[in-house]
Amino acid sequence: MPAATPASLPELFAAFNNLTVLIVGDVMVDAYVWGRAGRLSPEAPVPIVNVTRTEQRLGGAANVALNIQALGATPLLCAVIGSDGGGDQLLHEMHQRQLSADGLVRSDERPTTVKQRILAHGQQLLRIDAEVETDLSATEDAALSESYEQLLDRADVVIFEDYDKGVLNADRIARFIALARERGIPTVVDPKKRNFLAYRGCTLFKPNLKELREGLKLEFADGDNAGLEHAVQLLRTHLSPDMVLVTLSERGVFCAAATGPIYLPAHVRAISDVSGAGDTVISIAALCVALNLAPADMAELANLGGGLVCEQVGVVPIEKQRLLEEAEAAEVLA
Repeated sequence: MPAATPASLPELFAAFNNLTVLIVGDVMVDAYVWGRAGRLSPEAPVPIVNVTRTEQRLGGAANVALNIQALGATPLLCAVIGSDGGGDQLLHEMHQRQLSADGLVRSDERPTTVKQRILAHGQQLLRIDAEVETDLSATEDAALSESYEQLLDRADVVIFEDYDKGVLNADRIARFIALARERGIPTVVDPKKRNFLAYRGCTLFKPNLKELREGLKLEFADGDNAGLEHAVQLLRTHLSPDMVLVTLSERGVFCAAATGPIYLPAHVRAISDVSGAGDTVISIAALCVALNLAPADMAELANLGGGLVCEQVGVVPIEKQRLLEEAEAAEVLA
């Protein structure tokens, strides 16, 4: 762990380069097929798409790894993928981007998650998901746990990136958080519904507003700050995290920590696509937590980064230099 918290933005961004981040959770391939649809099929009332281009991208926890890499730190992925073509494609994409595959477990018992989107004339016509959401087998669990323990001592912070695909469950989460706490390694969580209340004792818990409502089975209106703060207090009672960071879409972020509640409005931007913003937010937050940055500064930097990637079309990693420039303009750490 770093000896001292960086005192300036240039020092903070330089310190990112010395961090190693262990990311455990669900990885996937996001596949895209672009084409032209000019007529209906004679076999069924559906368009015929003539393919003009295909592309495969790293998704899920692997996109978090891309964001960590873009910020200058070293990502280590810990996940289970299939011994199949999707797994081969994922490993190929990781190799192309110089990402380590040391922590990936290959299994004959489950497929690699692949989400294929068919697009024509700028519109998505169909999405085909090849995946299972069942829990890991005992063999897969043992292999994943061994991989996690081997990589943990190299990590400055752990990110749990949960997409409800079976790699994480309540027992595994509890064991993995306990192992990190024993070593003094902070844990940050990007949750989904199934394991929402399983992350007891984590350092930072980062749901979005929809996940917060669903995970706690609460209803309160957008803009209802009293309802939001009540929900976060209930969450803190259940999980006892050091901090909670809730992304509020166009309304910015809310952070609850020992220093008190913090509301940060979203910066005015030309929003093109919100896809992947949560991956950027959790990546920035994790690096800030590893460097013991104050909650207000962590939240402000994560809020800036999430907004920046929304200006880009599609899921793209954050641009480190641009984030630094925006942070300097916003006088973060000033």
